[in-house]
Amino acid sequence: MFFDSHSTMEYSGSSNTQSCLDIAMEVHRVVPPPHESTVQKLKTTLKETFFPDDPLRQFKGQPAKKKWILAAQYVFPILQWGPNYSFKLFKSDVVSGLTIASLAIPQGISYAKLANLPPIVGLYSSFVPPLVYAVLGSSRDLAVGPVSIASLILGSMLRQEVSPVNDPLLFLQLAFTTTFFAGFFQASLGFLRLGFIIDFLSKATLIGFMAGAAIIVSLQQLKALLGITHFTNQMGLVPVLSSVFRNTKEWSWQTILMGFCFLVFLLVTRHVSIKKPKLFWVSACAPLVSVILSTLLVFAFKAQHHGISIIGKLQEGLNPPSWNMLQFHGSHLGLSIKTGLVTGIISLTEGIAVGRTFAALKNYKVDGNKEMMAIGLMNMVGSSTSCYVTTGAFSRSAVNHNAGAKTAVSNIVMSVTVMVTLLFLMPLFQYTPNVVLGAIIVTAVVGLIDIPAACQIWKIDKFDFVVMLCAFFGVIFISVQGGLAIAVGISIFKILLQITRPKTVMLGNIPGTDIFRDLHHYTESMKIPGFLILSIEAPINFANSTYLNERVLRWIEEFESEDQKKQSSCLRFMIFEMSAVSGIDTSGVSFFTELKKTVEKKGAELVLVNPLGEVMEKLQKSDETGEFMRPDCLFLTVGEAVATLSATVKLQPSIDVV
Repeated sequence: MFFDSHSTMEYSGSSNTQSCLDIAMEVHRVVPPPHESTVQKLKTTLKETFFPDDPLRQFKGQPAKKKWILAAQYVFPILQWGPNYSFKLFKSDVVSGLTIASLAIPQGISYAKLANLPPIVGLYSSFVPPLVYAVLGSSRDLAVGPVSIASLILGSMLRQEVSPVNDPLLFLQLAFTTTFFAGFFQASLGFLRLGFIIDFLSKATLIGFMAGAAIIVSLQQLKALLGITHFTNQMGLVPVLSSVFRNTKEWSWQTILMGFCFLVFLLVTRHVSIKKPKLFWVSACAPLVSVILSTLLVFAFKAQHHGISIIGKLQEGLNPPSWNMLQFHGSHLGLSIKTGLVTGIISLTEGIAVGRTFAALKNYKVDGNKEMMAIGLMNMVGSSTSCYVTTGAFSRSAVNHNAGAKTAVSNIVMSVTVMVTLLFLMPLFQYTPNVVLGAIIVTAVVGLIDIPAACQIWKIDKFDFVVMLCAFFGVIFISVQGGLAIAVGISIFKILLQITRPKTVMLGNIPGTDIFRDLHHYTESMKIPGFLILSIEAPINFANSTYLNERVLRWIEEFESEDQKKQSSCLRFMIFEMSAVSGIDTSGVSFFTELKKTVEKKGAELVLVNPLGEVMEKLQKSDETGEFMRPDCLFLTVGEAVATLSATVKLQPSIDVV
């Protein structure tokens, strides 16, 4: 019903409180939502859940031929920008491709060793996956290849059951199988539009996890940096440090000297590039320069005979097929699936985060679901071509971006450079010392420790800071996957806590206006005698209806006890401001039904303000007597409700209104 009359809002408090508002107000009708069938509602819900970006909108109103072209461009983004590719763009991509290749080659070898795999597998993984991503990926800046965190997780999880030293062939087979399952999970998330699952890895979780993993990765490199032969297989802080100081007799001063010099060199070049971004090429070329210089030194002084361990001879040639090495049966299948799931989600999160970061800098969009499918298919193809888990690496992508990459052709240039290396340059790496690879890894993972971000989290949200610390210490003292599981568990607990304990606040009127706000927040706001005005800031469902019932009853008791002390008017109206209640279920409907009975027993009325469409529809269906939908129990704003109800109270001669 629409009220044509104007209500006058005049609130009076105790004897020392004067009229605080006098405003003529038109009361508007609360309109029920338009009718929708169950099928229509289901269709809308599914669309918003799985297709929030509406990927099919580009096909609307297009002729059949154009639809086929758009479909091909959607599946293969290279067809979208390829026809307009120019020589000017190619020159920029060649420079950036060669630059990231100089970083990818030493990193590929280093990360493969981190994963307890043959060094050549790291180079294989920098050849085929970038080619696949260039065709399927939508990011212009993402540089694809092995990454430290995925390498660490894969190596540590597989090593729990299979020794890479005693059974290297089985370990390699499981690594390829893990890569296949990682790719399968990634592609499935994209195809089924389930990308929101990775959002459970919050920023706080990732910052703590990355920092903890960076420290663990760095500690693992003490084996190479100190020249220790007998080193622990465990990943925790205590076992690693115990192993280091228990084997002090194995420390090699030659290895320590070389490692210290190259580590300082790499860290200085990194610092220079951070301070002066135009000199990005300094840190990008530093790893390759370190490999070349250290290899020449070892070869010239025969350092391999003086305590410095080297990589040894590497296999020449392109990636051999490995589909016959995939293990889809046997006792280790569960291990491969579990490791694939963890490494897949972690690498996917990193890849998409990196892609979106640089897309925002260049003002273009990256389709998350397409990226999932591209990275997933890339890993599935890689598992059949002797590659292990790959994704978009932040360090390489940053170099790619700073080097002026324009399209994914930079990945193709990098891949071709790695191919030339595999075919003709492998003998040159025979004398590369392991200590330099360790220094390269340490330098790369130092950037994962983001102290400013941790300080920012502390300022903004203390609970998120606790989650971050749990991830950090869990990784350091328990295990990589253990720390991640603890952090995710605490994050989910936080979400459940917010759902089961929604925020409820009491509203008061800001003097001179018809605005009602939180009494605790806006201290100048005033209570209206006889009115208890509450706001619920969450959906009402089975998980929180019991809590809300208890909390509201407590509000009523506190209101009544306060009125008795002040000897003011008793409770006449209980108003619920429901703008923030986005949904309700049968338990929520029962909550309002029972609450209405409770309020009426106390001689008051329950009034609802601005219930949203879904909420209003369900209350209407459950309200056989029409009590909830009465015009005097349903208003559009709190101001209109108070004005109208105050006017009705004044019209009752038997009630003395102060």
